[in-house]
Amino acid sequence: MQFLSPSLLNTSPLIPFFSKHTLTLLHHSNPNYQKLGFHFPNFNLSRSSSILNVSSNSISPLERNYIEEEDEDDDDDEYEAAEEYDEFVSEDLDVNEEDDEAEEEEIDSDIVVSSSRFEEHKWQRIERIRNEVKEYGEGIIDLNELSSIYDFRIDKFQRLAIEAFLRGSSVVVSAPTSSGKTLIAEAAAVATVAKGRRIFYTTPLKALSNQKYREFREAFGESNVGLLTGDSAVNKDAQVLIMTTEILRNMLYQSVGMVSSGSGLFSVDVIVLDEVHYLSDISRGTVWEEIVIYCPKKVQLICLSATVANADELAGWIGQIHGTAELVTSSKRPVPLTWHFSMKNSMVPLLNEKGTSMNKRLSLDYMQNSSMVVKPHQEYGSRRRNFRKRVNEKSYNSVPNMSGQSPLSKHDLNAIRRSKVPQVIDTLRHLKAKDMLPAIWFIFSRKGCDAAVQYIGDGNLLDECELVEVELALKRFRVQYPDAVREAGVKGLLQGVAAHHAGCLPLWKSFIEQLFQKGLVKVVFATETLAAGINMPARTAVVTSLSKRGETGRINLRSNELLQMAGRAGRRGIDKRGHVVLVQTPYEGAEEGCKLLFGGIEPLVSQFTASYGMVLNLLAGAKVTRRLKEKDDMKNIQAGRTLEEAKKLVEKSFGNYVGSSVMLAAKEELSKIQEEIGFLTLEVSDDAVDKKSRKQLSEKAYEEISNLQEQLRAEKRLRTKLRLKMEVTRIDSLKPLLKELEDGCLPFTCLQYKDNEGVEHLVSAVYLGKVDSLSGSNVKNMINVDESFELLETELDGGDDDEHHNAKPSYHVALGSDNSWYLFTEKWIRTVYSIGLPNVPLAQGDALPREIIWRLLDKEQRQWDKLADSEFGGLWCMEGSLETWTWSLNVPVLNSLSSDNEMLPTSQTYLGAVECYKEQRNKVSRLRKKITRTEGFKEYKMIIDMTNFTKEKIERLKARSTRLVNRIEQIEPSGWKEFLQISQVIHEARALDINTHMIFPLGETAAAIRGENELWLAIVLRNKILLDLKPAQLAGFCGSLVSEGIKIRPWKTDSYIYEPSRTVINIIDLFDEQRSSFLQLQEKHGVKISCGLDGQFSGMVEAWASGLTWREIMMDCAMDEGDLARLLRRTIDLLSQIPKLPDIHPVLQNNAIMASNVMDRPPISELAG
Repeated sequence: MQFLSPSLLNTSPLIPFFSKHTLTLLHHSNPNYQKLGFHFPNFNLSRSSSILNVSSNSISPLERNYIEEEDEDDDDDEYEAAEEYDEFVSEDLDVNEEDDEAEEEEIDSDIVVSSSRFEEHKWQRIERIRNEVKEYGEGIIDLNELSSIYDFRIDKFQRLAIEAFLRGSSVVVSAPTSSGKTLIAEAAAVATVAKGRRIFYTTPLKALSNQKYREFREAFGESNVGLLTGDSAVNKDAQVLIMTTEILRNMLYQSVGMVSSGSGLFSVDVIVLDEVHYLSDISRGTVWEEIVIYCPKKVQLICLSATVANADELAGWIGQIHGTAELVTSSKRPVPLTWHFSMKNSMVPLLNEKGTSMNKRLSLDYMQNSSMVVKPHQEYGSRRRNFRKRVNEKSYNSVPNMSGQSPLSKHDLNAIRRSKVPQVIDTLRHLKAKDMLPAIWFIFSRKGCDAAVQYIGDGNLLDECELVEVELALKRFRVQYPDAVREAGVKGLLQGVAAHHAGCLPLWKSFIEQLFQKGLVKVVFATETLAAGINMPARTAVVTSLSKRGETGRINLRSNELLQMAGRAGRRGIDKRGHVVLVQTPYEGAEEGCKLLFGGIEPLVSQFTASYGMVLNLLAGAKVTRRLKEKDDMKNIQAGRTLEEAKKLVEKSFGNYVGSSVMLAAKEELSKIQEEIGFLTLEVSDDAVDKKSRKQLSEKAYEEISNLQEQLRAEKRLRTKLRLKMEVTRIDSLKPLLKELEDGCLPFTCLQYKDNEGVEHLVSAVYLGKVDSLSGSNVKNMINVDESFELLETELDGGDDDEHHNAKPSYHVALGSDNSWYLFTEKWIRTVYSIGLPNVPLAQGDALPREIIWRLLDKEQRQWDKLADSEFGGLWCMEGSLETWTWSLNVPVLNSLSSDNEMLPTSQTYLGAVECYKEQRNKVSRLRKKITRTEGFKEYKMIIDMTNFTKEKIERLKARSTRLVNRIEQIEPSGWKEFLQISQVIHEARALDINTHMIFPLGETAAAIRGENELWLAIVLRNKILLDLKPAQLAGFCGSLVSEGIKIRPWKTDSYIYEPSRTVINIIDLFDEQRSSFLQLQEKHGVKISCGLDGQFSGMVEAWASGLTWREIMMDCAMDEGDLARLLRRTIDLLSQIPKLPDIHPVLQNNAIMASNVMDRPPISELAG
């Protein structure tokens, strides 16, 4: 076979016969073209290419018709719908989708696969456009000119957004994650730079800013791109300036604050707000709103957002307060998604063939029917199951099972679910077999990510060539950043897997990202922070759980969070389809996944709140430290906004805009719903049912049913009392049994409870003992202090008080087979076994296992989550540690425990109470059957059915009402009240006189600071006592101001942290008194802004600032290296601000510079190459 030589390409007369499109196909027809001798040195397919400068005039009419027809076909084709994604996207967002143009997927795929060579020369095309604009003027910049930068046809939503930008409008783009929104910003940057103007590109994260800086630097050249991230400033006068959002907000303060002529935005044409959906972020959302409010109207805004439900409201708000804004939305992904569900022995589609509902093979009914052949745990607890079957006899209004067979009990279904939970290696095996790697594997804890890497064992996902590349890359990284190597992750890295979370150093995470993008890491186990903007797409995204641990306990994922993670799946130009895998957990299955998937996308919600910096910059007028001699200079100084003027600015918030347009409609709908609920409630009242029964039944039938119903209600009340008595006597009889077991082995037990959705759960655990038996235990102290754990003694009417004087329940502790701690009362014990773990030392001189496990419990510092509650106390759960994991592995699963070993309560009192309850339950059942045999039951049943139907409608209306109330609360105008409260604190602290708007030195300093509580930081930094500190001591003290959220990891035993010097401790103690006074001042005016001051980690910062090496400081350290790096970066950020703050003593400024310079060294340096 003959191939064209490179020289032939440069000299052959055949070249004019190749159109640009034909050569594109030729170039990409064989992925191994370079190996075959097909080389295109410096090949450029742009229309001004020196090799193929084929203008539209030089193309033959036949060829032109072919190209035009091809473009028309492109417009007529439809995307291969990402059904699994589109189904749950709100219809209002698809404003441009009905006539959406399809792209040439196969050609586009081939082009992007081989685009690495073209990427090297993108800067040449950008430079060409700049030269053409200089020669022919700005008029030549159009969509086609900007599209020529790329070697693929850009999507319709990208074209629409670029066209809107070229018309001079601001643009709001709402599109799925990884759909190519950055291309719009890049095209705007090309147009702006070509005109000789500036563009600012903002991101919410420093890491994302660094990534964008590298990308834009490659495209525009190093001299044209700069970076500002607070503690990093590179080429800050460049035409393209990348920065964090807070930096831009502070720059805008200058244009709305004291000196309007000091704005740095006069030469800025465009501002890009990337990840603008962060506007909903509780802690930082205000920044995005402030930028839109303060931004000069002549500046075009490009707002890039993930898919949200109210993008139209965002565009409308920007259009109202800033100027014309056009909305471009897209719900379709360039790479469609396929959703899967992973179980222990299989991975199946999550959705049906149409993608409109859940795969029926994953439904509970299917699980019930398939389990008829093999029932897990069939022999387990047979006596108890028979008892439960009798309790759950069919009532007269029960619904038969669709299969005609009796349904499985809740705990049987739960047992089936547990049996289907896969291990990491199970799911990985399916991914590898189905060619679904590389994958990002989302696990919502650092410990889980690290453990998952270890679970892989000796498995290897790399071939020999890839392994050599990884070893070489690791060797280079080790030479360049020897302290940044995460030794615990090296073994996994050489197998093709890695962990990526906040506990890792930024340099190491960046290294992992680079290897992953090169295909040298096949699986990254990551926390959800990886989904927040970092460009790291994969073929597959695995989501291991639909809930995660929050500050107040376990919380369910939101739809937007799931879609954000799912958006990482599918690499454009590489994968024809992306894959998302949800994983079976003990408590979450396919039903919960589909419920979340089809739950609808959430709207953006305003989080606008006032801050000290905002109030000072808006109200500040003349400075007390400055007196102008010339009257003309007074024109350049703002007198300070009045409160009324400031109020008008604050009322421009997104929340107030939404409130004005949506609040009225929501309140009207809520009023109608509440009115309907009130009417329907009357329809289902006892009086209404009685009235209907009298009207439709004969007098005889009515009297008969009425009397029987009255009897039934009385018998039900008695049944409730007997059930309560049975529970009390059961608790009473369990107490001596548990007391006896505390002195022997560690017995196994079975806990039983129902969750909020009525699903029954069974947990096997090893019983440790009664909490009250522990002296000085943290758990015991918590129970005694926290009212949530309060237990009340139950009184029984008509019972023997003496017989039940010990009926008050007590709390006990057990370690579950799922490596979770359980805190519970006797109510939740289903059974106790006579067998267990032997309570004998593992080696001579060791402590007893019971003592060891108790000590492990006392070390835990996590939050207890309430799983269930009752009148007999609650059942609480807390995640275990890596140390308890080995103990939990020795707790057997329930189906391996024999009922012969069960130790059930056998007291005569309890057995008698059980018999009484059973007899009463049967009595209620007989009365129900008697009602069904009455003369008018058929008519009465219709009345009851209609009443039940109405009650269900009421519940649906109440749910809708609750959603509306929540929505109204979210959009309730806010901000001004907090603004006034903060202004009172500022006035009383003598930072600003709100009457004359005269700003004092304290206010000047606070107005220039970036931080959580600017006024508190200014109070601290202006104190002359800091002048006596050495640079390292100053760094240690500053670390105490910014350490909020940094924690010691409780599973790191035998570890320590450096203690601060005595001087730093004394300074912290001194400021602690001032902090208390300032908090009282805030509380007086209703302000709730935290004031950071925690010396726990000051010694670590002081040690680093003193010159200790990273290896020395991390040796046996109780902190994760990522946490320490984050604390040090925060400290450097604060130190780097001090020299720039007004009215700060030069000695303090010099010390801050010296400390910052010493601290800003590898491996915590922010920039990595």
